[in-house]
Amino acid sequence: MADAPSWHLEGDWFDVCNCRIPCPCTFAQAPSEGDCEGILAWHVREGSYGDVPLDGMIFSGRAGGWPGEFANTIGEVRGIVYAPITFEISDDLAHWAAEVPGKAWARAEALAGPTTPPGQRVQVHNPPGAEVGPGQVATWGTATVDRVDGFGFRWDWAGRSSKHFPFDWNGPG
Repeated sequence: MADAPSWHLEGDWFDVCNCRIPCPCTFAQAPSEGDCEGILAWHVREGSYGDVPLDGMIFSGRAGGWPGEFANTIGEVRGIVYAPITFEISDDLAHWAAEVPGKAWARAEALAGPTTPPGQRVQVHNPPGAEVGPGQVATWGTATVDRVDGFGFRWDWAGRSSKHFPFDWNGPG
């Protein structure tokens, strides 16, 4: 990666998955259902690769850093489709959602309980298995929609685990 320009990505990441709440992956434990399957969504609010703006674009991990480390954990890519992706996250983290029309639908609401103060979120600071790197804050949620129909995958797992992480990554340069 010595010839890669400096880069920066800042945004939001979330998943909806087949694990029970809370997803054990965040604690560096095995998935609760055997295999880890779900929808993972990254939204780049601000970003650059050298002088090229990356705001709102996707990444592959080829320039290293945390995305490069994570890309090494992907077992099989079954296909790539260029499609408009709708991404929504509430300012107060009450909910988050993403949709790839005709392929994937994900929506979650922040986890709450009888002792959760109004406007506060259930969070874990510095979880050891954070999908966006060390030192992060996970906000826990419940998937209200977790549906996929594409590339040989088909499921509908509403009511399972979800979590949101902000991210702020920098790469070599």
